[in-house]
Amino acid sequence: MNLKPLYDHVIIKPIAEDEVTKSGIVLPDTVDKEKPEKGEVIAIGPGKITEKGERAIMSVKVGDKVMFKKYSPDEVKVDGEEYLVISEADIIAVIE
Repeated sequence: MNLKPLYDHVIIKPIAEDEVTKSGIVLPDTVDKEKPEKGEVIAIGPGKITEKGERAIMSVKVGDKVMFKKYSPDEVKVDGEEYLVISEADIIAVIE
């Protein structure tokens, strides 16, 4: 199944990062952690319609790694994979 976001929505695949303690112990992603704040853009919508009736250009593209507000995304599962749906306005930065 393919997801095609509408307006200025972005589909993100979360990036799971293992955390390492000061003593070198790796805490797997399954440890009680907060929601991810980084992910890879999988799909983007065409952009929202401005007040002038024109389509706004999206500032992210497929393949970008991004940082986003912690509690902004909606979680969805498609074919056993977890994805996040977020508005472009809630994306903080593109990671280069």
